[in-house]
Amino acid sequence: MPVVDARILILCKTYPSPSGKYAETTCVAGMDEKGNLIRLFPVPFRLIAEEQQFKKWQWIKAKVEKARKDHRPESFTIKTDTIEGGSVVPTGKDWGERRRLLSPVKPFEHFDDIAAAQEKDRRSLALLKPMRVLGLDIEPVSDPEWTDEDLAKLLGSQNQGGLFDDDDKPSIKTLRKLPFDFYYRYECGEGANAKVFRHKVLDWEVGALYLGCERRYGADWERYFREKLENDLPSKDLIFLMGNQHRFQEQWMIISLIYPPHQAQGELF
Repeated sequence: MPVVDARILILCKTYPSPSGKYAETTCVAGMDEKGNLIRLFPVPFRLIAEEQQFKKWQWIKAKVEKARKDHRPESFTIKTDTIEGGSVVPTGKDWGERRRLLSPVKPFEHFDDIAAAQEKDRRSLALLKPMRVLGLDIEPVSDPEWTDEDLAKLLGSQNQGGLFDDDDKPSIKTLRKLPFDFYYRYECGEGANAKVFRHKVLDWEVGALYLGCERRYGADWERYFREKLENDLPSKDLIFLMGNQHRFQEQWMIISLIYPPHQAQGELF
């Protein structure tokens, strides 16, 4: 499979998870210059060189190739040592430039249509504009601490050489496990077509928001966390970037939240 040069606008980084091969990995998604959504996995984000790490809404250049073991059309592997960081697209006035860049990707308005597209052409990434957000479910995970096996994976790059020579290993803190799972309940359609859905939110920003709220507000973290996710973001023109699982492709998650301000009537997305 050919390795090609790509320029990609980053739209998503999911919260990292332990990996036997890479110590820890995150799923990255974005769009190329032609407006095609693209998935980059696995990316051991916190373990790559600092100058090659990137932000949401940043352009990067890198060599990529079609994933060999993942046949979803949007899935590619990235040569992390070739990453070159580019400009970060600013919010600007009313997200004007970000909206322009996103405009080739037409958002779905009903999740059922995404599921139908997955069955028809194996689509595995899509933008979704829900009619309304109904609420946020916060559920404790079964074990809030990493298992011994998970810890062995997370420490693998330090104990066994991993991706780096001894002199090149980055100094990072052990990844913290989130003690809760977060789910958005939302509605698509109106009238007889209205339907309620519930999907897990994996956006790294949401995990970071939880950790920040817990650190600043202690036992009162949930009030501030819910204020952001149940009131602030839904008050904007909230869009979900949806992605499905490789092994169970009928299972979808919200992998990134995109939240431009509402536009005046008559303006285009």
